[in-house]
Amino acid sequence: MSKNDLITLNKMDFNSGIAIGAWDQSTPGIMKAFDPHRHDHYTCMLIEAGQFEVIFDFKHLTMPAGTLFVSPPGQVHQILNIFGTNGYYLSFESHHISISAQTGLDNLLEETLLIALSNDEREWFRTILDSIIKLQDLNDGVYRQVEEPLLSALMEQAILCYEHKSLIKSENLSLRSINISKEFRNLVKLHFRTIKRPFEYAEKLSITVAHLSDTVKKVTGLSASELIQKEVMSEAKRLLYYTEVSIQEISYQLGYQDTKYFIRLFSKKAGFSPGEYRKKYGKKLDHI
Repeated sequence: MSKNDLITLNKMDFNSGIAIGAWDQSTPGIMKAFDPHRHDHYTCMLIEAGQFEVIFDFKHLTMPAGTLFVSPPGQVHQILNIFGTNGYYLSFESHHISISAQTGLDNLLEETLLIALSNDEREWFRTILDSIIKLQDLNDGVYRQVEEPLLSALMEQAILCYEHKSLIKSENLSLRSINISKEFRNLVKLHFRTIKRPFEYAEKLSITVAHLSDTVKKVTGLSASELIQKEVMSEAKRLLYYTEVSIQEISYQLGYQDTKYFIRLFSKKAGFSPGEYRKKYGKKLDHI
């Protein structure tokens, strides 16, 4: 990918919609993932051996064997190192899973499911993944009516495992507060380029802006305004880090017609001007 281009978007094969298999260090798709990219679909991996080192939107993570992760569409990620690593990959479009599983994924407070599996959980996920892989040979072709229930069950169980391990964090919060925060976060992800003011989100949620701000602060530790700005800043950093698109164009893409205002806002939040940020961090790509 040329740094003069926008971030590479890997699209799911239109005729497929589901891709699954085992992978190791020699798998072509894994090697391509050493370049920064996004997907237009969900990506799931089960790490079976070694340790998997990756960046998810600037978060540098090292995942040992027994880790399951599910990454949503649009997130920028990049493999850094694979140390004798192998496992399973699963890519799918959301319409191939049940409405319940889609809703569960949409309602997670964290963007990426990252789960350290117990031995029993790991064996269960491995069994389901193996079953989906074997179906095509068993049926001499693709039969979505058989694959999709297994895929939905896998995602539902991943959500249950994640929520079980996260229960302690949310035990003092009401379900209503958590749901409001989830709905707000999903709206922000959809509209952050065009809607910047909390009261407009409050109107969409049919609540007062004071209630929205108090609730979001209680659940996430950040105010509604801070979460909106966080989404804007994340996308700005992606474009500065992974591309050489002009700062003026980035400003326009993020909904700021006044580039000078965008530069002041970015500088205040990041501690660097956009140009300084790109100079300081963007060159790291040359060494990966």
